[in-house]
Amino acid sequence: MGERLRAVLPSVFSVLLALAVCWVFIALTRDAETATGAYLQMLRGGLGDWPQYFEGGRLAVLTRPLGEAAIKAALLLLTGLSVTVAFKVGLFNIGAQGQMLVGALAAAVAGAQLQLPAVLHIPVAVLAACVAGGLWALIAAALKLSRGVHEVISTIMLNWVAVSLVDNWLSVGPLRAGAGTHLSTTGTAEIAASAQLPRLLGEMSRLHLGFPLALAVALAIWVWLSRLRSGFETRAVGLGAEAARAAGIPVVRRTAQAMGLAGALAGMAGAVLVLGTEYRYPGGLGAPYGFDGIAISLIGGNHPLGVALSALFFGALRAGGTRMQLLGVHKSYPELIQGLALLFVAGRMVWLSLLRPRKVAPMAPTRQPEASPEVPRA
Repeated sequence: MGERLRAVLPSVFSVLLALAVCWVFIALTRDAETATGAYLQMLRGGLGDWPQYFEGGRLAVLTRPLGEAAIKAALLLLTGLSVTVAFKVGLFNIGAQGQMLVGALAAAVAGAQLQLPAVLHIPVAVLAACVAGGLWALIAAALKLSRGVHEVISTIMLNWVAVSLVDNWLSVGPLRAGAGTHLSTTGTAEIAASAQLPRLLGEMSRLHLGFPLALAVALAIWVWLSRLRSGFETRAVGLGAEAARAAGIPVVRRTAQAMGLAGALAGMAGAVLVLGTEYRYPGGLGAPYGFDGIAISLIGGNHPLGVALSALFFGALRAGGTRMQLLGVHKSYPELIQGLALLFVAGRMVWLSLLRPRKVAPMAPTRQPEASPEVPRA
Protein backbone atom coordinates (compact mmCIF):
# COMPACT_ATOMS: atom_id res chain seq x y z
CA MET A 1 0.00 0.00 0.00
CA GLY A 2 2.90 2.34 0.72
CA GLU A 3 4.36 1.76 -2.73
CA ARG A 4 1.00 2.48 -4.38
CA LEU A 5 0.64 5.69 -2.40
CA ARG A 6 4.13 6.82 -3.40
CA ALA A 7 3.21 6.16 -7.03
CA VAL A 8 0.10 8.36 -6.79
CA LEU A 9 1.46 11.24 -4.72
CA PRO A 10 3.71 12.77 -7.43
CA SER A 11 0.67 13.42 -9.62
CA VAL A 12 -1.33 14.80 -6.69
CA PHE A 13 1.49 17.11 -5.64
CA SER A 14 2.01 18.23 -9.25
CA VAL A 15 -1.64 19.24 -9.60
CA LEU A 16 -1.66 21.06 -6.26
CA LEU A 17 1.54 22.89 -7.15
CA ALA A 18 0.09 23.88 -10.54
CA LEU A 19 -3.03 25.24 -8.82
CA ALA A 20 -0.89 27.22 -6.40
CA VAL A 21 1.36 28.66 -9.10
CA CYS A 22 -1.61 29.78 -11.24
CA TRP A 23 -3.22 31.38 -8.19
CA VAL A 24 -0.01 33.33 -7.62
CA PHE A 25 -0.01 34.45 -11.27
CA ILE A 26 -3.52 35.88 -10.92
CA ALA A 27 -2.70 37.47 -7.56
CA LEU A 28 0.40 39.19 -8.96
CA THR A 29 -1.40 40.55 -12.02
CA ARG A 30 -4.62 41.45 -10.19
CA ASP A 31 -4.88 40.87 -6.42
CA ALA A 32 -5.28 37.97 -4.00
CA GLU A 33 -9.02 38.53 -3.57
CA THR A 34 -9.60 38.32 -7.32
CA ALA A 35 -7.49 35.16 -7.56
CA THR A 36 -9.48 33.46 -4.82
CA GLY A 37 -12.78 34.60 -6.31
CA ALA A 38 -11.78 33.34 -9.76
CA TYR A 39 -10.98 29.91 -8.34
CA LEU A 40 -14.33 29.81 -6.55
CA GLN A 41 -16.12 30.73 -9.78
CA MET A 42 -14.23 27.97 -11.60
CA LEU A 43 -15.34 25.43 -9.02
CA ARG A 44 -18.95 26.61 -9.19
CA GLY A 45 -18.89 26.40 -12.96
CA GLY A 46 -17.62 22.82 -12.87
CA LEU A 47 -19.15 21.34 -9.72
CA GLY A 48 -22.36 23.36 -9.44
CA ASP A 49 -23.34 26.56 -7.64
CA TRP A 50 -24.08 24.95 -4.30
CA PRO A 51 -24.47 28.24 -2.32
CA GLN A 52 -27.14 29.43 -4.74
CA TYR A 53 -28.88 26.05 -4.58
CA PHE A 54 -29.01 26.11 -0.76
CA GLU A 55 -30.41 29.63 -0.90
CA GLY A 56 -33.41 28.31 -2.81
CA GLY A 57 -32.07 28.07 -6.34
CA ARG A 58 -33.29 25.58 -8.88
CA LEU A 59 -31.72 22.15 -9.26
CA ALA A 60 -30.44 23.20 -12.69
CA VAL A 61 -27.70 25.31 -11.05
CA LEU A 62 -26.15 21.96 -10.08
CA THR A 63 -27.08 19.69 -12.96
CA ARG A 64 -26.01 21.97 -15.80
CA PRO A 65 -22.44 22.61 -14.59
CA LEU A 66 -22.01 18.97 -13.63
CA GLY A 67 -23.28 17.93 -17.04
CA GLU A 68 -20.79 20.19 -18.83
CA ALA A 69 -17.99 18.83 -16.67
CA ALA A 70 -19.03 15.26 -17.44
CA ILE A 71 -19.14 15.94 -21.20
CA LYS A 72 -15.60 17.31 -21.23
CA ALA A 73 -14.39 14.57 -18.88
CA ALA A 74 -15.71 11.87 -21.23
CA LEU A 75 -13.68 13.23 -24.15
CA LEU A 76 -10.55 13.66 -22.03
CA LEU A 77 -10.98 10.16 -20.61
CA LEU A 78 -11.26 8.44 -23.98
CA THR A 79 -8.31 10.27 -25.53
CA GLY A 80 -6.30 9.74 -22.34
CA LEU A 81 -7.03 6.01 -22.50
CA SER A 82 -5.91 6.04 -26.12
CA VAL A 83 -2.49 7.33 -25.07
CA THR A 84 -2.36 4.96 -22.09
CA VAL A 85 -3.02 1.81 -24.12
CA ALA A 86 -0.26 2.71 -26.56
CA PHE A 87 2.08 3.43 -23.64
CA LYS A 88 1.47 -0.03 -22.24
CA VAL A 89 2.94 -1.61 -25.36
CA GLY A 90 5.87 0.81 -25.40
CA LEU A 91 4.53 3.26 -28.01
CA PHE A 92 3.94 7.01 -27.65
CA ASN A 93 0.69 7.81 -29.46
CA ILE A 94 0.83 11.49 -30.38
CA GLY A 95 -1.82 10.89 -33.04
CA ALA A 96 -4.99 10.76 -30.93
CA GLN A 97 -6.08 14.08 -32.41
CA GLY A 98 -6.01 12.79 -35.99
CA GLN A 99 -7.63 9.52 -34.97
CA MET A 100 -10.36 11.50 -33.24
CA LEU A 101 -10.95 13.59 -36.38
CA VAL A 102 -11.46 10.64 -38.71
CA GLY A 103 -13.59 8.89 -36.07
CA ALA A 104 -15.80 11.95 -35.67
CA LEU A 105 -16.28 12.21 -39.43
CA ALA A 106 -17.15 8.52 -39.71
CA ALA A 107 -19.70 8.86 -36.91
CA ALA A 108 -21.22 11.94 -38.57
CA VAL A 109 -21.56 10.21 -41.93
CA ALA A 110 -23.03 7.06 -40.39
CA GLY A 111 -25.39 9.11 -38.25
CA ALA A 112 -26.64 11.16 -41.19
CA GLN A 113 -26.70 8.65 -44.05
CA LEU A 114 -28.03 5.50 -42.39
CA GLN A 115 -31.68 4.99 -41.50
CA LEU A 116 -31.84 2.65 -38.52
CA PRO A 117 -33.71 2.41 -35.22
CA ALA A 118 -31.93 4.06 -32.31
CA VAL A 119 -31.07 0.75 -30.67
CA LEU A 120 -28.95 -0.06 -33.75
CA HIS A 121 -28.08 3.39 -35.11
CA ILE A 122 -26.06 4.55 -32.10
CA PRO A 123 -23.90 1.38 -31.84
CA VAL A 124 -23.32 1.37 -35.61
CA ALA A 125 -22.22 5.01 -35.62
CA VAL A 126 -19.91 4.48 -32.64
CA LEU A 127 -18.50 1.33 -34.24
CA ALA A 128 -17.85 3.21 -37.48
CA ALA A 129 -15.88 5.82 -35.54
CA CYS A 130 -13.87 3.15 -33.71
CA VAL A 131 -13.02 1.35 -36.94
CA ALA A 132 -11.96 4.59 -38.66
CA GLY A 133 -9.77 5.67 -35.74
CA GLY A 134 -8.28 2.21 -35.37
CA LEU A 135 -7.39 1.94 -39.05
CA TRP A 136 -5.80 5.39 -38.96
CA ALA A 137 -3.63 4.33 -36.00
CA LEU A 138 -2.68 1.07 -37.70
CA ILE A 139 -0.93 3.07 -40.41
CA ALA A 140 1.60 4.21 -37.81
CA ALA A 141 1.81 0.69 -36.37
CA ALA A 142 2.53 -0.77 -39.82
CA LEU A 143 5.27 1.78 -40.46
CA LYS A 144 6.77 0.99 -37.05
CA LEU A 145 6.70 -2.79 -37.41
CA SER A 146 7.67 -3.08 -41.06
CA ARG A 147 10.06 -0.17 -41.61
CA GLY A 148 11.10 0.88 -38.11
CA VAL A 149 9.59 4.38 -38.43
CA HIS A 150 9.28 5.92 -34.98
CA GLU A 151 5.65 6.26 -33.97
CA VAL A 152 6.10 9.82 -32.68
CA ILE A 153 7.11 11.01 -36.15
CA SER A 154 4.44 9.05 -38.02
CA THR A 155 1.56 9.92 -35.68
CA ILE A 156 2.42 13.63 -35.70
CA MET A 157 2.49 13.61 -39.50
CA LEU A 158 -0.77 11.64 -39.65
CA ASN A 159 -2.42 14.32 -37.47
CA TRP A 160 -1.82 16.93 -40.13
CA VAL A 161 -2.83 14.55 -42.89
CA ALA A 162 -6.13 14.02 -41.05
CA VAL A 163 -6.65 17.78 -40.64
CA SER A 164 -6.04 18.39 -44.34
CA LEU A 165 -8.15 15.42 -45.37
CA VAL A 166 -11.12 15.99 -43.06
CA ASP A 167 -11.26 19.69 -42.23
CA ASN A 168 -9.84 21.12 -45.45
CA TRP A 169 -11.47 18.81 -47.97
CA LEU A 170 -14.15 16.28 -46.99
CA SER A 171 -16.16 18.35 -44.52
CA VAL A 172 -16.14 21.42 -46.80
CA GLY A 173 -16.29 19.48 -50.08
CA PRO A 174 -17.80 16.12 -50.97
CA LEU A 175 -19.33 15.43 -47.54
CA ARG A 176 -20.56 18.90 -46.66
CA ALA A 177 -24.23 19.53 -46.09
CA GLY A 178 -25.88 20.40 -49.39
CA ALA A 179 -22.97 19.22 -51.53
CA GLY A 180 -23.78 19.67 -55.21
CA THR A 181 -26.13 22.59 -54.56
CA HIS A 182 -25.71 26.35 -54.30
CA LEU A 183 -25.71 26.23 -50.48
CA SER A 184 -22.54 27.69 -48.96
CA THR A 185 -22.09 25.71 -45.76
CA THR A 186 -19.30 23.91 -43.98
CA GLY A 187 -19.54 20.66 -42.09
CA THR A 188 -21.59 17.58 -42.73
CA ALA A 189 -25.35 17.22 -42.59
CA GLU A 190 -26.99 16.82 -39.20
CA ILE A 191 -27.26 13.29 -37.89
CA ALA A 192 -30.64 11.63 -37.54
CA ALA A 193 -32.42 11.81 -34.20
CA SER A 194 -32.03 8.05 -33.87
CA ALA A 195 -28.22 8.45 -33.81
CA GLN A 196 -28.14 11.10 -31.07
CA LEU A 197 -26.90 9.97 -27.66
CA PRO A 198 -29.85 10.30 -25.26
CA ARG A 199 -29.63 12.89 -22.53
CA LEU A 200 -29.77 11.38 -19.08
CA LEU A 201 -31.41 14.33 -17.31
CA GLY A 202 -33.56 15.71 -20.09
CA GLU A 203 -33.62 19.50 -20.37
CA MET A 204 -31.94 19.96 -16.99
CA SER A 205 -28.49 19.17 -18.36
CA ARG A 206 -26.57 18.28 -21.52
CA LEU A 207 -25.25 15.16 -19.76
CA HIS A 208 -25.63 12.28 -22.20
CA LEU A 209 -24.90 8.58 -22.53
CA GLY A 210 -21.32 9.22 -23.60
CA PHE A 211 -20.19 9.84 -20.02
CA PRO A 212 -21.17 6.45 -18.52
CA LEU A 213 -19.95 4.84 -21.74
CA ALA A 214 -16.49 6.37 -21.23
CA LEU A 215 -16.42 5.23 -17.60
CA ALA A 216 -17.39 1.70 -18.63
CA VAL A 217 -14.63 1.66 -21.25
CA ALA A 218 -12.07 2.77 -18.64
CA LEU A 219 -13.16 -0.06 -16.34
CA ALA A 220 -12.95 -2.55 -19.21
CA ILE A 221 -9.43 -1.41 -20.12
CA TRP A 222 -8.35 -1.82 -16.50
CA VAL A 223 -9.77 -5.34 -16.35
CA TRP A 224 -8.12 -6.22 -19.65
CA LEU A 225 -4.69 -4.98 -18.61
CA SER A 226 -4.74 -6.42 -15.09
CA ARG A 227 -6.77 -9.62 -15.35
CA LEU A 228 -6.56 -11.05 -18.88
CA ARG A 229 -3.71 -12.89 -20.53
CA SER A 230 -3.63 -10.67 -23.60
CA GLY A 231 -3.39 -7.61 -21.35
CA PHE A 232 -0.50 -9.16 -19.43
CA GLU A 233 1.28 -9.91 -22.70
CA THR A 234 0.70 -6.34 -23.85
CA ARG A 235 2.32 -4.98 -20.69
CA ALA A 236 5.17 -7.46 -21.04
CA VAL A 237 5.90 -6.21 -24.55
CA GLY A 238 6.02 -2.66 -23.24
CA LEU A 239 8.43 -3.59 -20.47
CA GLY A 240 10.81 -5.39 -22.81
CA ALA A 241 10.05 -6.51 -26.34
CA GLU A 242 13.05 -8.82 -26.66
CA ALA A 243 12.38 -10.53 -23.35
CA ALA A 244 8.70 -10.92 -24.30
CA ARG A 245 9.66 -12.42 -27.66
CA ALA A 246 12.01 -14.87 -25.93
CA ALA A 247 9.12 -15.89 -23.67
CA GLY A 248 6.97 -16.76 -26.69
CA ILE A 249 4.74 -13.68 -26.68
CA PRO A 250 3.65 -12.54 -30.19
CA VAL A 251 5.22 -9.08 -30.03
CA VAL A 252 4.10 -7.91 -33.48
CA ARG A 253 0.50 -8.98 -32.92
CA ARG A 254 0.25 -7.39 -29.48
CA THR A 255 1.82 -4.16 -30.72
CA ALA A 256 -0.59 -3.91 -33.64
CA GLN A 257 -3.57 -4.77 -31.42
CA ALA A 258 -2.66 -2.15 -28.84
CA MET A 259 -2.14 0.58 -31.41
CA GLY A 260 -5.38 -0.32 -33.18
CA LEU A 261 -7.23 -0.21 -29.86
CA ALA A 262 -5.65 3.15 -29.05
CA GLY A 263 -6.93 4.55 -32.34
CA ALA A 264 -10.36 3.06 -31.74
CA LEU A 265 -10.60 4.79 -28.35
CA ALA A 266 -9.68 8.15 -29.89
CA GLY A 267 -12.22 7.53 -32.65
CA MET A 268 -14.84 6.79 -30.00
CA ALA A 269 -14.10 10.19 -28.46
CA GLY A 270 -14.93 11.74 -31.82
CA ALA A 271 -18.18 9.79 -31.92
CA VAL A 272 -19.14 10.94 -28.43
CA LEU A 273 -18.53 14.55 -29.44
CA VAL A 274 -20.54 14.34 -32.68
CA LEU A 275 -23.38 12.13 -31.45
CA GLY A 276 -23.64 13.74 -28.02
CA THR A 277 -23.34 17.50 -28.49
CA GLU A 278 -22.46 18.64 -32.03
CA TYR A 279 -24.95 16.45 -33.97
CA ARG A 280 -22.83 16.96 -37.11
CA TYR A 281 -19.20 17.29 -38.07
CA PRO A 282 -18.56 21.04 -37.94
CA GLY A 283 -15.87 22.89 -39.86
CA GLY A 284 -13.44 21.94 -37.05
CA LEU A 285 -13.60 20.16 -33.72
CA GLY A 286 -12.36 23.12 -31.71
CA ALA A 287 -10.50 22.08 -28.56
CA PRO A 288 -7.59 19.70 -29.25
CA TYR A 289 -8.81 16.89 -27.02
CA GLY A 290 -6.45 14.43 -28.68
CA PHE A 291 -3.40 16.39 -27.53
CA ASP A 292 -4.97 16.95 -24.11
CA GLY A 293 -5.19 13.17 -23.76
CA ILE A 294 -1.38 13.04 -23.51
CA ALA A 295 -1.43 15.25 -20.42
CA ILE A 296 -4.38 13.38 -18.91
CA SER A 297 -2.62 10.04 -19.38
CA LEU A 298 0.68 11.17 -17.88
CA ILE A 299 -0.95 12.93 -14.93
CA GLY A 300 -3.02 9.79 -14.35
CA GLY A 301 0.14 7.69 -14.17
CA ASN A 302 -0.74 5.76 -17.36
CA HIS A 303 -3.23 3.74 -15.30
CA PRO A 304 -6.83 3.47 -16.54
CA LEU A 305 -8.33 4.36 -13.16
CA GLY A 306 -5.82 7.16 -12.64
CA VAL A 307 -6.64 8.50 -16.09
CA ALA A 308 -10.34 8.46 -15.15
CA LEU A 309 -9.70 10.53 -12.01
CA SER A 310 -7.48 12.94 -13.93
CA ALA A 311 -10.12 13.37 -16.65
CA LEU A 312 -12.87 14.01 -14.10
CA PHE A 313 -10.79 16.64 -12.31
CA PHE A 314 -9.72 18.55 -15.39
CA GLY A 315 -13.12 18.16 -16.99
CA ALA A 316 -14.61 20.01 -14.02
CA LEU A 317 -11.95 22.73 -14.18
CA ARG A 318 -12.38 23.27 -17.90
CA ALA A 319 -16.15 23.38 -17.63
CA GLY A 320 -15.84 26.08 -14.97
CA GLY A 321 -13.17 28.09 -16.77
CA THR A 322 -15.70 30.27 -18.56
CA ARG A 323 -17.03 31.61 -15.25
CA MET A 324 -13.61 33.02 -14.42
CA GLN A 325 -14.31 35.69 -17.03
CA LEU A 326 -16.84 37.20 -14.63
CA LEU A 327 -13.84 38.55 -12.70
CA GLY A 328 -11.79 39.46 -15.74
CA VAL A 329 -9.64 36.31 -15.72
CA HIS A 330 -9.16 34.54 -19.03
CA LYS A 331 -11.09 31.29 -19.46
CA SER A 332 -7.95 29.42 -20.59
CA TYR A 333 -6.51 29.21 -17.07
CA PRO A 334 -7.64 25.58 -16.63
CA GLU A 335 -5.51 24.68 -19.67
CA LEU A 336 -2.59 26.53 -18.06
CA ILE A 337 -3.11 24.54 -14.84
CA GLN A 338 -3.17 21.33 -16.87
CA GLY A 339 0.02 22.25 -18.72
CA LEU A 340 1.89 23.17 -15.55
CA ALA A 341 0.75 19.96 -13.87
CA LEU A 342 2.15 17.99 -16.80
CA LEU A 343 5.41 19.91 -16.52
CA PHE A 344 5.69 19.10 -12.84
CA VAL A 345 4.78 15.45 -13.43
CA ALA A 346 7.71 15.31 -15.84
CA GLY A 347 9.93 15.86 -12.79
CA ARG A 348 8.60 12.66 -11.27
CA MET A 349 12.03 11.51 -10.08
CA VAL A 350 12.32 14.65 -7.94
CA TRP A 351 9.03 13.85 -6.21
CA LEU A 352 10.01 10.22 -5.73
CA SER A 353 13.34 11.21 -4.20
CA LEU A 354 11.52 13.48 -1.76
CA LEU A 355 9.03 10.75 -0.87
CA ARG A 356 11.62 8.00 -0.48
CA PRO A 357 11.90 7.01 3.16
CA ARG A 358 15.18 8.09 4.69
CA LYS A 359 17.30 5.38 6.25
CA VAL A 360 19.02 6.33 9.46
CA ALA A 361 22.56 5.04 9.57
CA PRO A 362 23.11 2.81 12.58
CA MET A 363 25.37 4.27 15.25
CA ALA A 364 28.70 2.59 15.63
CA PRO A 365 28.92 0.69 18.92
CA THR A 366 30.94 2.44 21.60
CA ARG A 367 34.16 0.62 22.18
CA GLN A 368 34.76 -0.23 25.81
CA PRO A 369 38.26 0.44 27.12
CA GLU A 370 40.23 -2.72 27.63
CA ALA A 371 40.83 -3.61 31.25
CA SER A 372 44.48 -3.46 32.25
CA PRO A 373 45.87 -6.82 33.32
CA GLU A 374 46.11 -7.29 37.06
CA VAL A 375 49.61 -7.30 38.45
CA PRO A 376 50.09 -10.25 40.77
CA ARG A 377 51.04 -9.24 44.28
CA ALA A 378 54.20 -10.49 45.79
